[in-house]
Amino acid sequence: MLRRAEILFIILSLLSISLYAQKIRSVRASGSSHYSENDFLQWSGISAGEKVFPGIIDSVKNRIAFNLGIRGYLHGKFEGTVLDKIDSSEYNLIIKVDDGEPTIVDSVKISGLAHNDSVVVVPYFQRLEGEIFDKFELENGISEALNYYEDDGYPFAKIKIGSINFFGDSLQNNYTAKIEINVNKEIFCRLDKIQIEGNAKTNDYVITRAIHISKGSPYNQNIIDNIPASLNRLGYFEPVSQPKFYLNSDNKGVLLIKVKEKETNNFDGIIGYIPGTNPGESGYLTGLVNVNLRNLFGTGRAAAVKWQQYDRHSQLLELKYLEPWLFGYPFNLTGSLFQRKQDSSYVQRRIEINIEYLASDEISASVFGATEATIPSIDNSFFTVYNSTSLSAGVNLKIDTRDDPYSPTKGVLFINAYSYGRKKITGPVQYLNPGVPAEINQRKISIDLDAFYELFTRQVVSLGLHGRELRSPYVDVGDLFRLGGTNTLRGYREDQFLGDRIFWSNLEYRLLLARRSFAFVFLDTGYYLRNAEPSLNVLKSEGFKIGYGVGFDVDTSLGVLGVSFGLAKGDGFTDGKIHFGLVNEF
Repeated sequence: MLRRAEILFIILSLLSISLYAQKIRSVRASGSSHYSENDFLQWSGISAGEKVFPGIIDSVKNRIAFNLGIRGYLHGKFEGTVLDKIDSSEYNLIIKVDDGEPTIVDSVKISGLAHNDSVVVVPYFQRLEGEIFDKFELENGISEALNYYEDDGYPFAKIKIGSINFFGDSLQNNYTAKIEINVNKEIFCRLDKIQIEGNAKTNDYVITRAIHISKGSPYNQNIIDNIPASLNRLGYFEPVSQPKFYLNSDNKGVLLIKVKEKETNNFDGIIGYIPGTNPGESGYLTGLVNVNLRNLFGTGRAAAVKWQQYDRHSQLLELKYLEPWLFGYPFNLTGSLFQRKQDSSYVQRRIEINIEYLASDEISASVFGATEATIPSIDNSFFTVYNSTSLSAGVNLKIDTRDDPYSPTKGVLFINAYSYGRKKITGPVQYLNPGVPAEINQRKISIDLDAFYELFTRQVVSLGLHGRELRSPYVDVGDLFRLGGTNTLRGYREDQFLGDRIFWSNLEYRLLLARRSFAFVFLDTGYYLRNAEPSLNVLKSEGFKIGYGVGFDVDTSLGVLGVSFGLAKGDGFTDGKIHFGLVNEF
């Protein structure tokens, strides 16, 4: 025979099974004068379709009362909140809320506060007085005060809520709160030692000058938080983690920075041999060689060599060198040599010196000077360009807030340059005529803006806007800007279009596969304009082009490898262009 306890247990179990089979058809809330129905539905934790359980009404009341209370409404009422039965299996949950009168903060008293800190800290809490008691506003005040102390050399500061006393008169609906805050700054800390681990090749001073921290500096949390981004911009390391700070056995402050070096010397290239097509004609080499040597000898110096042979008669050569922090000051010196041999018509050579002032981690400005010469082919039987030389100077502003130079998830890169030059035309004599000026003033303007935003986790939108314009009374082919290819308009040949005004945009939707590896789809647009030049029998030409496709960037031991497949508007799949190369930032 079953005992009473066993019978009761079986009955309750059967009732529970019956109750769990019932569901909520809808949830409705009303009656509040301060919060919306959506707020209460969110706070209730119940949604349509959920099963009914014992105590559901009390559970909903407690959750809503808690959320009202932390926002200063401690005396809410729920008269009329019910489960409205529709049939044997469904209910409507009807929540009726009367917020009641709010609790007002009467005073905030702060103890343990040093006199010299009161000007900063007191306003964080004083603003609460006379306002509705709000847990989140109180926490914000504590957080702001802690941030102040962390940036002022007190990383171990403590701020505690001593007490919150509530007072009220239900007859007059007058409710107030008095808050007591206790402040303990603890000890003042300095960065007595900067300990760097993982830099087998990079010198310590390269890292410390990049983070703008010297031994003995007061602890500053804001500066320390910016260390990973500052080191990532160097491009010498894998993504850097947040540094750690601790006190050693001698009570000295130690800042520990851990880095993992990546390969900074990159070789990218392909060489081919094209045999002669006519009897007695020799063959020639074609291809690309791109060598980047960054962080030479662990000093931050850099050098680059690029050679590209387009065909038998067209060749490009570029040399660059960077000397960072000239004489120990925040100035970078860059020198470059650029030479283009275009078909068999002319050779263009440019030498440039650039001095960049590093105003901060994110902002720099530079001045530059350049000399350029265009030398026509010795064969003067046909005319292509004039023999000319020019001198130019300009300024450049750069703002870089990206969190990583190779695969940013946020930030912008803005570069704006302006240059003024004086060009002299000296020949060929037989093609000079009164309509061709001997000296020409040239102005060049360039703007580059790249913006990055993480829409969802591991999904980043990248938008680039770029423009170039040359203003001059006379322009020949050697002066023109070039559009098309890997770095501008994908889906088209390298330097396919020429213009004295060009614009292009690059829109990418990226899916991060790893920190510096991602797949993407892209849409590129480009515009070029070449104004008419009657003295050269050149007609005005312009066009708007669209390219689109897919690609990926993969972080390898050689560097970040970028590959994309692009189609021009109207192209078939077999007309697509493959753009390939290592992604490097000199």
